[in-house]
Amino acid sequence: MAAAAVLLAAILLALSPLPMSLSAGGGGGGDTGTAEAAADRITALPGQPRVNFSMYSGYVTVDAAAGRALFYWLIEAADPASAPLVLWLNGGPGCSSVGYGASEELGAFRINPDGRSLYLNPYPWNRVANMLFLDSPAGVGYSYSNTTSDLFTAGDNKTAHDSYAFLVNWLERFPQYKYRDFYIAGESYGGHYVPQLSQLVYRNNKDVEKPILNFKGFMVGNAVIDDYHDYVGTFEYWWTHGLISDDTYQKLQVACDFESSAHASEACNKIYEVAEAEQGNIDAYSIYTPTCKKTSFLKRRLIRGNSPWLPRGYDPCTEKYSTKYYNLPEVQKAFHANVTGIPYAWTTCSDDLFYYWKDSPRSMLPIYRELIAAGLRIWVFSGDADSVVPLTATRYSIDALYLPTVTNWYPWYDDEEVAGWCQVYQGLTLVTIRGAGHEVPLHRPRQALKLFEHFLQDKPMPQPEYTAENLTNESCYCYCLVLALDQPEH
Repeated sequence: MAAAAVLLAAILLALSPLPMSLSAGGGGGGDTGTAEAAADRITALPGQPRVNFSMYSGYVTVDAAAGRALFYWLIEAADPASAPLVLWLNGGPGCSSVGYGASEELGAFRINPDGRSLYLNPYPWNRVANMLFLDSPAGVGYSYSNTTSDLFTAGDNKTAHDSYAFLVNWLERFPQYKYRDFYIAGESYGGHYVPQLSQLVYRNNKDVEKPILNFKGFMVGNAVIDDYHDYVGTFEYWWTHGLISDDTYQKLQVACDFESSAHASEACNKIYEVAEAEQGNIDAYSIYTPTCKKTSFLKRRLIRGNSPWLPRGYDPCTEKYSTKYYNLPEVQKAFHANVTGIPYAWTTCSDDLFYYWKDSPRSMLPIYRELIAAGLRIWVFSGDADSVVPLTATRYSIDALYLPTVTNWYPWYDDEEVAGWCQVYQGLTLVTIRGAGHEVPLHRPRQALKLFEHFLQDKPMPQPEYTAENLTNESCYCYCLVLALDQPEH
């Protein structure tokens, strides 16, 4: 009788509804034993569909004296114990990895137009990795500082050191990720964040026999890399894609100091505004897709302060949805966010951080050289429809490294279609994604996931497989076509 009761209880348990953030098999990696991790566990987000993985979010203090704390969102893989840990960083500077990367690119969910509910992303990156989204520096998203001046003194150096402090402290909360294969990825101005943090991790790991951050490499997309080559490549892209006139192209080359984009001259700013007017109201981040009619996109692009060239976050209509969703009190409660009562609304990007950004080195190439020499895995990818940090700029920057070619330029395929092109250098792999804009996972989600999988496996991007049957069929097709064309007209 007792055995029957146990069996009945087991059946009822199996049939009962599960918490929205879990299904059978979820949560294996979240059984950490730390009270802080348990407190950070997300039981359910408002409007969330059922999933089979665990999520955590909350704050990690990076400077106790200043009261500076960074917000994170961990979306684990279905089998977290067997998957690597990947930190994702969006750029700006001042834009939210939660608002962009997690919510409209590679996270587990997308936000519905109602701004109150979520739907599943069919190509989430947590399919193959434990994804850790970080809003950095303080002042971005839910991240905050009790020292007001922090919002006006942020820069590359402080951001890198705060992000490193976050990682070290976060691992104390989630010790199961110590010694796990670890990667850093990002896009746009993350082209500064990612290599700078990578360099800091690499240097701090030196002479440590078994570092807790088992750092393997980094990947960046449509990345700001080098001011000189980014300027040259950007203006060339505008001209070769018919976005600006010959006259404006020539004036940009004369007026703008290619050595520094962060402090453009007045003459450069003026001709830059002419260039934007000539481009018209297009989506500069994805030149072949329609603009969102619900936002004043053109006005936002023209307001750039003293740094007209630096890219901001992508501005599709989905930004409206995330702004509404992340300001909902019930959402903030579910995320364990805004616990101190931040005196401003959640936004996708912080204007204060952007306009008062302090230090922005002109080139990341010295860091690339150091980390390539260290043998770390480095992949750079680029959507070829982005005019803000275009493929031409990326290629010029990589060419400046003078790396030997291992595998020459070739098309890579997805579902028998050319998905982009790839070139493998000694120490670095460049991958392009055909038709994608600034946010590659937003425009080409399936291809972006394939790219990510190949990066983690350190496998070349796929080339077409020519089998004997394929060759026979193609030969027959060509032969029959020739015969048909050779027939006399009736």
